[in-house]
Amino acid sequence: MDSTNTQFDEVIRLCREVYEKKLHDYGASWRILRPESVTDQIFIKANRIRSLEMKKESRVGEGIVPEFMAIVNYGIIGLIQLTLGYADGVDISPEEAMRLYDQQVSETKELMLDKNHDYDEAWRSMRVSSYTDIILMKIYRAKEIEELDGQTLASEGVDANYKDMINYAIFALIKLRFGEVGNGQLAISNGQ
Repeated sequence: MDSTNTQFDEVIRLCREVYEKKLHDYGASWRILRPESVTDQIFIKANRIRSLEMKKESRVGEGIVPEFMAIVNYGIIGLIQLTLGYADGVDISPEEAMRLYDQQVSETKELMLDKNHDYDEAWRSMRVSSYTDIILMKIYRAKEIEELDGQTLASEGVDANYKDMINYAIFALIKLRFGEVGNGQLAISNGQ
């Protein structure tokens, strides 16, 4: 489990670098996104991953790694938006956006460590394509919860689904960076 902790930190460091660079370029322009729009943005990324996995070819020249990184970053943005609510414009500084990012990463990592303990790292035996499918399922769940205005009978909220999406995307990135698939290179272009 120590390697999972270290690998999680390494992947998050790379995702955070992309998030920070995008903050430099665009500011916290994402503050205008309603949670439903964040969910749809994650859907676009996950759907592209699944499409590339099935077609085995990218005509744009970007693979699945930047898309998994984008799922991590948009999932964190979604958690921030659920906490703060959306705004009519940029209302936080890049420094505050980084602090909020780190806070959500900390909470999400804690959940991963707890689940990883209980499930005994079962994710390591899964295929990356399964992470994609589970992320898509979590997106559809989040959309249903959003349509119900959060009024569920037996389910966790959108925030729990965002955290799961983030963690499955991180598992994919760990496997692509350190594990059985890929060549161990983690490109960080277009990660958000």
